[in-house]
Amino acid sequence: MKLILVPHNVTLTKAIEDHLVAKLEKLDHLDKRAIDARVILEHDHTRVPEKQFSCSLRLSVRGPDLFAEDRESDLYAAIDLVTKKIEQQIRKRHSKAKARHHSEASKTKHKLKERGL
Repeated sequence: MKLILVPHNVTLTKAIEDHLVAKLEKLDHLDKRAIDARVILEHDHTRVPEKQFSCSLRLSVRGPDLFAEDRESDLYAAIDLVTKKIEQQIRKRHSKAKARHHSEASKTKHKLKERGL
């Protein structure tokens, strides 16, 4: 997966980058077909201190892209919450695909049973 990192008013340290890469590796493990991840880190001095840091993540996958955004007082907390939101979206998408496959198989099995095969 390709990483596109865009910091706005944030000094991008090695620790922040390592934390972000570790979180994205977990997402990559959940969905191997992810094409790229665009991460935007922002620090807004004009906001209240509880919501100064913003992290948004757009994960490009086949079909509609996954997007999540969060604002926190700590940049690391914002990164953690955004990756958690994307992880939930990946799991939901996977579960829906699996359920769709099972329902199709069930319908086929039922049709075969009706025909007496």
